[in-house]
Amino acid sequence: MLATVIIVFREVLEASLIIGILAAATRHVPGSGRWLVAGLLAGLAGSGVVAASTDAIGSLASGIGQEIFNAIVLGIAVLMLAWHNIWMASHGAALAVDARLVGNSIRDENSECSVLLVIVGLAVLREGSETVLFLYGIAVSNDGGQTSMLLGGMIGMLAGIAVGYLIYAGLLRVPLRWFFAATGLLVLLLAAGMASQVARFLIQADLLPSLAAPLWDTSAALPENGLPGMLLHSLIGYDSRPAGMQMVFFIAALIAIFIGMKWAARPRRDAKQ
Repeated sequence: MLATVIIVFREVLEASLIIGILAAATRHVPGSGRWLVAGLLAGLAGSGVVAASTDAIGSLASGIGQEIFNAIVLGIAVLMLAWHNIWMASHGAALAVDARLVGNSIRDENSECSVLLVIVGLAVLREGSETVLFLYGIAVSNDGGQTSMLLGGMIGMLAGIAVGYLIYAGLLRVPLRWFFAATGLLVLLLAAGMASQVARFLIQADLLPSLAAPLWDTSAALPENGLPGMLLHSLIGYDSRPAGMQMVFFIAALIAIFIGMKWAARPRRDAKQ
């Protein structure tokens, strides 16, 4: 049962953190809640389809279909998170001045809300499908009965949702003048961490060189199966034994998105002068 708790907790935590951070970041954008829920439902439905297609996905590209699938899903999510942060950079300053009035003024801007659907849908799709696949492997290995696996899954799911909600509630307590900077930084780190995971999957599929593996080893001091390690993995893509290519992707994503945010925010600053 413990293995089931850890697996479900880790996967639910990753999805709930993404949803919580985006929900906090867009709380003043009218209609954002509906798009978040729609993304959640679409991701759950997609997870069921992926789980039912496990054999077909695994047989693609000489058995590396799952790695390629994960890399594609994460790559799209990185692009969507980048767009989200660049969009927020162009509106955040005005929202910080008067969130309610500016929120009403951008009611017709559906591009940001549709991006929320895609990001949340992809996050839930990936984590949900991985959860199903992991649980299927446990069931096949007969590691405990179905009752203990179901109980462990429920405990892991509730714990993951609870931790995600605590982070969401904590973000809501951040003063508004710092709020958009805090959520923007979190989304930036989320995107960079996902980019690092894209590199990891492509390395596993032998489509990219590792450059150096590992660059360091912190598995003894900060294991990924502990709560701090899980949180860091969910927030910034922490890997206790990262390859050099993962760091290249991480740093490249940070720089590219940061430049995009600065470019988007510059016209508003110039307009105030």
